[in-house]
Amino acid sequence: MYSATARYALRILGFLAERPGQWVQGREIAGATGIPANYLSKILNQLRKKRVVASQKGWGGGFRLEPAATRMPIRDVLEVFDGQLDTRACVFELRDCDADNPCPLHDHWERVRTEYDQMLDAVTVGGLRARPAR
Repeated sequence: MYSATARYALRILGFLAERPGQWVQGREIAGATGIPANYLSKILNQLRKKRVVASQKGWGGGFRLEPAATRMPIRDVLEVFDGQLDTRACVFELRDCDADNPCPLHDHWERVRTEYDQMLDAVTVGGLRARPAR
């Protein structure tokens, strides 16, 4: 559904969202998320360029979530890495699937797709914080 890079980006942002305003070193993020350090660096650099995270070099530095990014829909983050999301695609990947020529799952997928689209816009980066154990 999403590239590994996009999934890693969401994992990174969830980790940083749990530490609002704190500078976190890359090696701590890598250790906590299980993302290889060199891969993490590339993802964080892209997030920095899009002003989702801030970076600071030197002692006490690291990365932190930009305050405005907490209100960013996760769709925006996913599209940084995967381009525009095609949520209209047929679940069977048929080119001619539409209301006039539906695939066997068209009506079911339409309901799921509508909720999925709403979720991508409703869930924000700030909402990626880990849920407490029940």
